[in-house]
Amino acid sequence: QVQLVESGGGLVQAGGSLRLSCAASGLTFSNCAMGWFRQASGEEREFVAAISRSGRSSTYAEFVKGRFTISRDNAKNTLYLQMNSLKPEDTAVYYCAAAVTYSGNYYYKGDEYPYWGQGTQVTVSS
Repeated sequence: QVQLVESGGGLVQAGGSLRLSCAASGLTFSNCAMGWFRQASGEEREFVAAISRSGRSSTYAEFVKGRFTISRDNAKNTLYLQMNSLKPEDTAVYYCAAAVTYSGNYYYKGDEYPYWGQGTQVTVSS
């Protein structure tokens, strides 16, 4: 059974930082492209960042470039999202997602990911 469990969310002031983690089990993590998505209340889910299975390639949504960093530790089966310079508009539930792949690609469309975590709330106060 595949499980993705996010942690690290919370309440932070604008300009602050948080580090999200996503612990994966039930799949071969090193064979998975991974992604972070978010969904604000009343809004559609949106792409945040993605990383290839090796970690050598990554991509970001424009609104987080220079502020967020996606990374992974395949030995620990864990995905990370370091979020700096947080803004109130970053407030959302953050989800990690996994897609088994045998290429070096990453994916930025939600429907390319069959496995999802339950999400962790990030709230940024002004």
